[in-house]
Amino acid sequence: MPTPLEELKNERLKKLEKIRALGIDPYPSTFEDRQPISSALKLGKNVRVAGRLMAWRGHGALSFTDLSDESGQIQILFKRDSLPANLVELSQLLDVGDFVGVIGKTFKTKAGELTVEASDFKLLTKSLVPLPAKSGLTDTEERYRKRYLDLILNPDVKERFDRISQIVESMRKFLMKEGYVEVLTPSLQPLYGGTLARPFETHFNALDADFYLRISNEMYLKRLIAGGYEKIFEFSVDFRNEGIDTTHNPEFLQMETMWAYADYKKNMELSEEMFSFIAKEVLGKTKFIYQGKDVDFKTPWKRMRLVEAVEKETGKSWEKVKSLTDAKAFAKSVGVNVSEKRLAGEVLEEIFDQKVKPNIVNPTLIYDYPRDVSPLAKTVKDNPSYTERFEIFIAGEEYGNSYSEANDPLLLRENFAQQAKLREAGGLDAHPVDEDFLAAMEQGMPPTSGLGVGMDRLFMLLTNAPSIRDVMFFPALRPKN
Repeated sequence: MPTPLEELKNERLKKLEKIRALGIDPYPSTFEDRQPISSALKLGKNVRVAGRLMAWRGHGALSFTDLSDESGQIQILFKRDSLPANLVELSQLLDVGDFVGVIGKTFKTKAGELTVEASDFKLLTKSLVPLPAKSGLTDTEERYRKRYLDLILNPDVKERFDRISQIVESMRKFLMKEGYVEVLTPSLQPLYGGTLARPFETHFNALDADFYLRISNEMYLKRLIAGGYEKIFEFSVDFRNEGIDTTHNPEFLQMETMWAYADYKKNMELSEEMFSFIAKEVLGKTKFIYQGKDVDFKTPWKRMRLVEAVEKETGKSWEKVKSLTDAKAFAKSVGVNVSEKRLAGEVLEEIFDQKVKPNIVNPTLIYDYPRDVSPLAKTVKDNPSYTERFEIFIAGEEYGNSYSEANDPLLLRENFAQQAKLREAGGLDAHPVDEDFLAAMEQGMPPTSGLGVGMDRLFMLLTNAPSIRDVMFFPALRPKN
């Protein structure tokens, strides 16, 4: 017994046969001289518009339909007396969801609605299944799986993605204005690196070698700085073999810069200026509401050392911590479970994440992170237990990471050796030793600072989206089977 959807599809297949029997191609290649609907809305003008049929009203001598394209929507009148006989027959075989090109003159109906009276039309695509009712696409996961339907039925979804495009272009505009050059680095890498994360692994058959989808583009950007570039950036699709939640997806977009002869303090200033510029360009203001929270990108932003932020919230001094045992004792005293942490720096970050981060609303730069969790950063000159690193926090989430890049090849090798020990002890997200990168550093890289911005979270922030899935056309989902 066929389902109702199968019955509707069978009806459309029969119409498709009739259309072909009329000698009409239901899937032609083009519709020449088409005008966007938005530019065709001029009274008394002959127009050539094309789009998807979104509604159908009336039968017999007069039929009205709504035609929609990316720029807008307009009503179409099919008048039997004004059409050739073969097109009258074809009009009776049209359905909501079909793509049609229409030639005609615009006028206003008695109700005041701008309409095109069709003198000629062309079927461009025959749709074989009906569009669901708008109220029928309410399941959130189904909307993500069938984003094409979500875009058709929910104009606000397309508006969000249009704004996302504006955010990317605004950031690119800012960086190029600052003298940066856009570059491209490999997504498929023989060795992953640049952060502490687990990679996706694949096999390169032609080379009979294991490769990895990049977790970061940082190591390649530094090679370019060693090669003579001074200000570069890349919009990098990165992959991390980790969990999924409202702010994490295994495939995500990151923007990363490298700036020669600059340190992390310079990137603090750049971050403030760039985020403020983007808000003004995209929203027209620095103040906005995100999930009920009032946020303001106005500069200057608040700055605080990581240990100071933790001490202010807990009332306890981290400077007394001298070992992992001390760190775990500190965490226990403030009610934070860190049983699986292997480094004192990881413990400090976890305490911050639980006790401090949720209370941050306006942009805040948290800086000077422990050396053991920042193997690629320079150490603070007067306090070598910490590094010249900061992260950007807004509305309870992290949005960016920056540091003065370590360029001492001997120190980097020492840091890599420590990471190798962590890997041997079961730390699967520890940083592997990258001999090719070390060779580039031995050649010499000038003082440099990089900045990485999680673009998807920035999209969430500036479109007031509650989940990272709402700012990705096709987020990762568990297979249905």
